[in-house]
Amino acid sequence: MRVVLLGPPGAGKGTQAQIIAGRLGVPAISTGDIFRANVSGQTELGRKAKTYMDAGDLVPDEITVAMVKDRLAEPDAKAGFLLDGFPRTIAQAEQLRSSLADLGHGLDCVLELVVDEEELVRRLSGRRMLVDGQMVQREDDKPETVRHRLEVYREQTSPLSGFYESEGLLARIDAIGEVDEVTDRALAALGADDHGQAAPEQADEA
Repeated sequence: MRVVLLGPPGAGKGTQAQIIAGRLGVPAISTGDIFRANVSGQTELGRKAKTYMDAGDLVPDEITVAMVKDRLAEPDAKAGFLLDGFPRTIAQAEQLRSSLADLGHGLDCVLELVVDEEELVRRLSGRRMLVDGQMVQREDDKPETVRHRLEVYREQTSPLSGFYESEGLLARIDAIGEVDEVTDRALAALGADDHGQAAPEQADEA
């Protein structure tokens, strides 16, 4: 299966990406991992991206999309993948669709983890880190900062959710509850059995 996973900060997206991908038997692919691999490997795309990153600028979509396309063309992603952190905009979603078409594929499903904003604020503002023997709250985990991050996410991702809903690909998943409960809901939306395997006809319809 070829799946995109969407979700706001604090929704448990990173955790679910690894678990769901493992159950489906496909690689979990994040843009962060792709960037690190290209930069550390000093690929042509990595060198271009590093120029922007070193200057504190956003890496242009064409570079990001090219990196993602190269990664999805690798052998381990031939039978499927779970994309975490990409796309983030409709423009990227359209470029992803075009890139997959070039590879002879299309997406099977887009999962969106849904969590009430107050619960997200509680989760994120409750995080602490150890500094000089004391547990302290990071600046970007303070409630007012968290709310701003969530607002930015909504502005950026709401149109993306609508885009995939219009494509008939979006499945919203209640991400409140234990980790395994959320995983089970996601797998059910994908038409997967208890072992994470999707029936061919269900996968095709997703």
